[in-house]
Amino acid sequence: MTIDEYQARDNTVITEGEHVVVLGRRHSSSYETEPELIDCIGDILDDNNEVITVIPERDFMDALYPWFEPRTAPMRIKDMNRLLARQDVEAAISHFNIRYIIWVDGNTETTSSSGSIGCSIGAGGAGCFGFGTWDKESDYEAHIWDYQELENIGQISADASGTSYMPAVVVPIPLIAQVQKNACKAMGLQLRSFLNPDGL
Repeated sequence: MTIDEYQARDNTVITEGEHVVVLGRRHSSSYETEPELIDCIGDILDDNNEVITVIPERDFMDALYPWFEPRTAPMRIKDMNRLLARQDVEAAISHFNIRYIIWVDGNTETTSSSGSIGCSIGAGGAGCFGFGTWDKESDYEAHIWDYQELENIGQISADASGTSYMPAVVVPIPLIAQVQKNACKAMGLQLRSFLNPDGL
């Protein structure tokens, strides 16, 4: 697991009553940032603290439809000025009292696999035999936008990898590497520290 952080300023804080929304980038045709990862990061940010309150991604996107859908979502912080020229968009975001918008880009993918498992049914019953492995890698990057100041204040990246195994002697028993879960936990805790360094 590797975590990297860049801060554009030193006075990043969030106060009670200000909210955060975590959104997944889904503009690429080859992948999408998984909704379950976004929910996981939001849960970690929102867990056991009285300062950071996370607006659910789906609630935010439904209220701002279609302005945060893949084809129309702002790619850069300066693109927010274009959206905020619309009073309905500005009013919808203000309704949530958003202070920070966190964009997460990346995915978890299987990079290689090997082995094989065969199953058969015979007079003595059914069974599976063999051994299989597959490697997974998670690569995510989060950009933190200060909505009030309309500036990109930093970014956090998380890389994780692991190998899953499935031995099969009669019954396959998967031993799954929690690659995405580990990336989520690391990124979520780092974002908590970034937004509220004195509140952990």
